[in-house]
Amino acid sequence: MFLSPKTKNFFVDANSHTMLLARTSAAVPPLVIEEIRECETDNPGALADTLKLIQPKKIGSYVQAVCGVYPPRRLVRRVTIEPKRAKEAGYLDEVAAQQLRIEPAQHTLALLQTQDGTEYDTLVSTQKEVIICGLPNEDVNNLQDNLLAGGLFPDRLELGTLATLGALTDYLNFSKNKTPTLVLEIGTDSTQSFIVSAGGLEAARAISQGLDGMIPVVQKELNLKDEESARKLFFANAFDFTGLGPLLIKRLLKELQSSIGFYEVQTGQSIGQVICPLLPPKLGWLERVVAAQLAVPVLTLELPAWLQSRQITFAESVPADAQDARHLALFGLMAQYPRHVAAPEKAR
Repeated sequence: MFLSPKTKNFFVDANSHTMLLARTSAAVPPLVIEEIRECETDNPGALADTLKLIQPKKIGSYVQAVCGVYPPRRLVRRVTIEPKRAKEAGYLDEVAAQQLRIEPAQHTLALLQTQDGTEYDTLVSTQKEVIICGLPNEDVNNLQDNLLAGGLFPDRLELGTLATLGALTDYLNFSKNKTPTLVLEIGTDSTQSFIVSAGGLEAARAISQGLDGMIPVVQKELNLKDEESARKLFFANAFDFTGLGPLLIKRLLKELQSSIGFYEVQTGQSIGQVICPLLPPKLGWLERVVAAQLAVPVLTLELPAWLQSRQITFAESVPADAQDARHLALFGLMAQYPRHVAAPEKAR
């Protein structure tokens, strides 16, 4: 294996639609983002061309990069534990099996604080509400193989979801925005739903409704001959689907309203804004439809000011459209945050 010399640093955020790549002046802040490129995830030729553009003087066979990924079977869930038992051998496996209904031995898992995403120290932490995150071991191997096949050597492999949630939590603190925010990662066959505030991750749920579930509705409403025709039309954005939006998200909306209602009853707080960071540009209108149906605004992010507070700046050559919400996870992979000191939980 022949690696390129580390004269520059690279970050990659690869979701199921788009691969975002950045070259930076340093591995950790303070750093300057010198260039941002993107290509389709499922196009190896486009990735090879993009790597040549972002690292024109490539010497080695692989580009070393910090990589954010979104495996369909990823887990980011908020669970309740007994802190006094957390250090017991086998207890966390028991929690994962009972609350997440998974086989812990077949997964790579981590236990994190809900407030700031730092590692939960089972010896000293007293928080009852924690985050269990991870993915099947099989997926770890497949992801690494796919990245290597594309010419990328992962220095660090991270769930892009965690990069997004961490960046958004810090952004809400920076902007003094206390409004709970609904974060939707709308995927092919499922949607990861999160409620985030300046205080951290408030709720998390996987919903078995995604973009694929909208295709039959497109086919029926437009009287198309088959689902493949509907799929091509839908993803090409060659038709204004805004009017069909409420029908397309009807099943997803029902599940969302149920989750939001439970959260609001439990906390007494209302969702005030929504963001759908994984939608490709051609499906960006779906975010506005979701917001309209939930009667809340789309969260507007002023990322350059926040990034500057984290000692991350842009070279003059980086266009403004590369500094938007779609790049939040990419920037989250670069940022470093101060550790949050959690207040003791009230007895229940």
